[in-house]
This record gives sequence, structure tokens and C-alpha cells, in this order.
Amino acid sequence: MSEQPAFPPLMSGDAVSGQADPFEVACQRAVLGCDAGLIVYNLAADRLRAALVFAPEVPLERAMAMLPACGIGFQNALGALAPPEVAMHLEWDGKIRVNGASCGLLRAAASSEDPTAAPDWLVIGFDLPLWPEQEDGGQNPGETALYAEGCAGVSAPDLLESWARHTLHWIARWEEAGNAPLHREWRGLMHGVGEPVTRQGIEGSFLGLDENFNMLLRDGETTHLIPLSSVLERF
Repeated sequence: MSEQPAFPPLMSGDAVSGQADPFEVACQRAVLGCDAGLIVYNLAADRLRAALVFAPEVPLERAMAMLPACGIGFQNALGALAPPEVAMHLEWDGKIRVNGASCGLLRAAASSEDPTAAPDWLVIGFDLPLWPEQEDGGQNPGETALYAEGCAGVSAPDLLESWARHTLHWIARWEEAGNAPLHREWRGLMHGVGEPVTRQGIEGSFLGLDENFNMLLRDGETTHLIPLSSVLERF
């Protein structure tokens, strides 16, 4: 196990510690004009957090494909390191599920929320609990932590390295072939399709995704389009 992760070409790492939130730090660095490919990360004993900075050259609506790219990269990374019986799925808004239970989330922020304009920067991060907050995991039966799901042999640095490599692969595929490969892969990992959801005050059934990963939400006789950019956090 490496003490510090090593990242592939085109990516660089910046470690933070203590209570520092790498997602917030990455957004701050992006505002100041850091290079794309910077990964800010925090390797705590009970929690793994990291965030990757992008400099999109396409409108935000298209750039939001980086959220599924990072999510698929994470699933691929965990799949390569975890026991084969461990199952991971993704919710549309970035929540991570391991063996059916909630286990962290993906996050996104951008310099602009205008879907038609290219943002100056886009940050995608993830927050993954390694150990449960309480020793008695039964207190929160719908939530889990990675090491409580038979993944205690997965080291955080190795998982972070693997996530960077797999994510870079999916970014390259997106640049070469557009949304289609990501769409096929993400659809296969998607949790909650066909189930009732509430988005932007609309209650309905989650029918699936359009070509840009936006949610199709059926409310009675009307199908609403909920943009993926609606999950952006304000920074």
C-alpha cells in the first residue's frame, strides 16, 4: 500500500488534512485559476474525500457529463479492488450505494449555473465513509460505510489512485465518442429507475435519462425534464 497516492499524467495531487474539506478547497483553487486536473484529497482514518478540478470548453449542459464520468470511474475503481460480491450503484443526484445502502456521495459545483455557457471551472468530488460513525451500525439501517461491507482490505490511497485512473479513462472516452458510452454505463449502474421521487417540488416516477443525463420524471400525464445541473452546489 502506498502512503501517498500517485496520479496519472494530466493530473496532480494536493493533500489536505484535519477538518479541511477538499471539495471546498478545490473550488477555492479553481476560482484562483489553478490548472485543470488538480485533485485535492483528504485521507482520514474513517473517511476518504477528494475533488477534481475541470476547465470545461463546452456549455455546462454538456460539461455535466463529468459527474457520471467520475461516478463510473469510482465504481470501476471499487470493482477492481473490492471483493466480487460487493455491489455499488449510483443515484441520479450523485449518492453512492454499496450493497443497497447509502454510502457517501458525489458532489458538483461550477462557476456558473447557466446551462448554455461554458463555465470557467467545474469541480466534481466524492465523500466516502470508511467506518460507520457509530459502532452499532443498526442505528442507521439505511446507511453503511465501505469497510462495514467487506472492503476492509481496500486501502484509501489505492482507491483514490484507481479512481483517478478510471475517471481519466472515461473522460477520454467521452472526448472521443461523446455521451453514448457514458450513458450506457451509467444507466446500468443507476439506482431508483421506476421508483417514485420528488425533484424541484415535482412528485412522480423516475423514468430514466435523456441523452444529456437529465432526469425524466413522469407526473401523471406529463413528463418533466430535470437538468443534471440542478444538483450543483452553490459556491
